[in-house]
Amino acid sequence: MSAKTENFFDSKVLGHPSGLFVLFFTEMWERFSFYGMRVLLIQFLTAAVLGSNPGWGWSAENAAALYGTYAMLLYITPIFGGVIADKYIGYRWAVVVGAIIMTIGHAFMALDTPLFLYLGLGCLVLGTGFFKPNMTSILSEMYKQFPEKKDGAYTIFYMGVNAGAFFGMMLCGYLAERIGWHWGFGLAGIFMLLGTLQFWLAKPLFGNVGGVPVKQTAEEEAAEPKYGPDEKPNPFTLVDQILIVLMTLLGLGYAFNDPLSKIANINLFNFQVGPLSGQNFVILTALILFLFVIFKRLANYTKIVRDRMIAVIIFAFFVVFFWMSFEQGASSLVIFARDNIDRSLEGNTKTIFNVLNTLLTVGPLVIISYVLFLLAKQTWKRIPLSNIVLAICFLGVWGVAIWMLQKELSSETSEITVSFFSTLNSFFIISLASLVSRVWDSKYNPPAAVKYGLGLIIMALGFGILYLGTSGVAEGVRISFIWLLLAYLFHTLGELCLSPVGLSYVSKLVPGRMIAFMFGMWYLAIAIGNKLAALVGGEIENITKEYSLSVFFLIFTIVPIAAGLMVMALHPVLKKLMHGVK
Repeated sequence: MSAKTENFFDSKVLGHPSGLFVLFFTEMWERFSFYGMRVLLIQFLTAAVLGSNPGWGWSAENAAALYGTYAMLLYITPIFGGVIADKYIGYRWAVVVGAIIMTIGHAFMALDTPLFLYLGLGCLVLGTGFFKPNMTSILSEMYKQFPEKKDGAYTIFYMGVNAGAFFGMMLCGYLAERIGWHWGFGLAGIFMLLGTLQFWLAKPLFGNVGGVPVKQTAEEEAAEPKYGPDEKPNPFTLVDQILIVLMTLLGLGYAFNDPLSKIANINLFNFQVGPLSGQNFVILTALILFLFVIFKRLANYTKIVRDRMIAVIIFAFFVVFFWMSFEQGASSLVIFARDNIDRSLEGNTKTIFNVLNTLLTVGPLVIISYVLFLLAKQTWKRIPLSNIVLAICFLGVWGVAIWMLQKELSSETSEITVSFFSTLNSFFIISLASLVSRVWDSKYNPPAAVKYGLGLIIMALGFGILYLGTSGVAEGVRISFIWLLLAYLFHTLGELCLSPVGLSYVSKLVPGRMIAFMFGMWYLAIAIGNKLAALVGGEIENITKEYSLSVFFLIFTIVPIAAGLMVMALHPVLKKLMHGVK
């Protein structure tokens, strides 16, 4: 890009370019809307048809089938959105296009009808595909000349992600549960729209960064080195391309057929192959084709590159087990919080909760409002309209938050909303992220395989706590919310051990020209994990009826611990495969 990157540091907030904080707030409002909707979807679909706040009365299995496909597609469309931005429209336009499509999606969902729900989810999937990969691409380009400051920038950006998730789930969840589902879905859309507007109006801060890509001349392309010292050409053959298209179509067919067959009784693969149903045969075929293409391509790389890519594939395999368990927070744990946790508040318990809830809400809002003030102070002359839109956003959030707190304080008896428990993950991340990162920066920093193993085992202990809490409890008896609070604490500690490490190792182990392909494979592993999470989580009612609720949580205790011990045992092998990368 032609813009002088050092100009970004002429206007600073907390030691970083003002533009970083525009990205911070843009991502914050997008995560506000995304998580605000996400925390409501399973609740809305499974809520009783009759009652003061009626839902659609679906079974947990059907609701999870729809959510699982939605969550799976959220990690696949960014692969295509990143390519379109890189080659054609640039990062900034991709962010704006994605945000507008998502705003339309939220508006559709606020209408509460089947047609608009499906249209809304489709828009959210497409919009995320454009938005998700390109925000970080803008940030990375801004810091291209200042790599030593990039870690701090990503930490600040990550705080924006979690602040948005925290307030989105808290406020959208409260409105939806206390007044009506469409209010929660609608609030998510309003802040998505305002967040898009403040980003677009802040264009002068970014210069040419993230603009429409300039096509290279033939001379520039010829001069650019294509292969590193350990690499050799390995282009995709026609057979590779045909197989990739085929496996993609089969995978998408499976993803759509799962909810279609359960909810609408429309089976696209209504046949049997031995013991396998048509749907399972299709996904197994797609997996075999995928592995065939991967190993076919691996055989053509030099030994060092091949070994490092095998290490990435092994890490990706274990990532599936992590997200399959962790993402119960979006499906089965929502149902568990609603139906099996004692959420009633009376007397001293109510007073203590109201004090903590007020501190949890007002504290972060004060800090982020102060950052908004610093940003406005630095950039008022250059982007006044963007600052005005941001101020309107925060006045809106303060208004909803104060109304929520006042309503809770004035009621004689009340109960904790189901959505409140989902905010705990974001709160614990904000509270503990810097502590965990300091451990990784110290002499106690363990190797990658150990971090993965710790992430899986610590997260599994959270489910172990729920297993203990529900063991021997009679049907219909609700348990203390402390059990769920402790579970989310361990889930978050597990996430902090494993999640930030993954993409970092992909970028370290994979040669530059193959990063896009391997990132795509990494996101595919997360997508599979999300779909499996919904498939297994959707069985919570069936497993509870057949066995018990504690058996359901025991599954998510044993499987991740076994996977964690396995990846730790592979440390010597992985160390050898990584050829010195740490």
